[in-house]
Amino acid sequence: MTEPIAPFATRILNWWQSSGRHDLPWQHDRSPYRVWVSEIMLQQTQVSTVIDYFNRFMARFPDLKTLARADLDEVLAHWSGLGYYARARNLHACAKQCLLEHKGHLPDDPSQLEALPGIGRSTAHAIVAQAHNRRAVILDGNVKRVLARHELIEGYAGKASVQKALWAAADRLTPEDSARDYTQAIMDLGATVCRRSRPNCTDCPVNQDCQARLLGRTHELPTPRPKREKLDVALHFFILRNKKDELLLERRKEDGIWGGLWCLPQTLGGFRVTKDLGPDLEPMMHLLTHRRLHLSFEHCLVDEKSAAANGSSASEWTWLTPEKALMLGLPRPIEMVITELCRQALDRIDT
Repeated sequence: MTEPIAPFATRILNWWQSSGRHDLPWQHDRSPYRVWVSEIMLQQTQVSTVIDYFNRFMARFPDLKTLARADLDEVLAHWSGLGYYARARNLHACAKQCLLEHKGHLPDDPSQLEALPGIGRSTAHAIVAQAHNRRAVILDGNVKRVLARHELIEGYAGKASVQKALWAAADRLTPEDSARDYTQAIMDLGATVCRRSRPNCTDCPVNQDCQARLLGRTHELPTPRPKREKLDVALHFFILRNKKDELLLERRKEDGIWGGLWCLPQTLGGFRVTKDLGPDLEPMMHLLTHRRLHLSFEHCLVDEKSAAANGSSASEWTWLTPEKALMLGLPRPIEMVITELCRQALDRIDT
């Protein structure tokens, strides 16, 4: 006689005790603040990438009040390289709002959490489950993958009907207790076993009744996002220096590529060029999710006072040495360019 299969949650929890991840930095002292920051960083970013960023972020911004009172530029500097910079701006705005409306703490009610900048339904529930050990249904990318395969839920997860089916399955399978461990366990299962490519079905604790495995369709699910061609975008930047060998940086508008970050300017901004400082840096290509950026650069010495004379506003400009510029929140390719300028300066000194 065949033994009955244990409940879905029981099998995942048993697997996690022996095979899950127990030493991630945000698992130790699971305060609401630490859980929240980790959940935001982990959106569309792998754990291996997040760990060092998380540790550095916590060292500088150990609590919500410190983050709320910090300058946005410093927050963005600590985020530089993680991408999706709206996450960092929302994190800072959320901290400031909590300082004003929630006495400097994250609320423990999911609906209040969802009302804050950058916190969606799954993130709000993850904070409640992980930090407060209360039942709350989560549906991040890893969980979607596990459920789409186990429950044979077809269709792109961005569609409302598919989202509804996934949330219903997540709610039905989430246990009434062990909220903290279960949410971590199912996320770990998706990240380490039920992987996007080459899932390790042999070691999966719920493989007995996984519909995709039984039908040989694990490679088809979850249904991928409809393909979008990468858009080629050409961006030309000016490396403008003054007589003090400082660089001109300008803050980009919050909408668009690299919103809110400091960057090399894309126009002369009214400055009069006094000398070409070529050779210009080699062009480079930088890939974003839906764009292929082709970056080119022009290196000039300018008259620092000429822009004001030409009527240009300097409200979003700053002159900094390359070394100090690297302390700001910069797009990754611009950071690479300024680092190369620093290296070239050292080479000139050595020779």
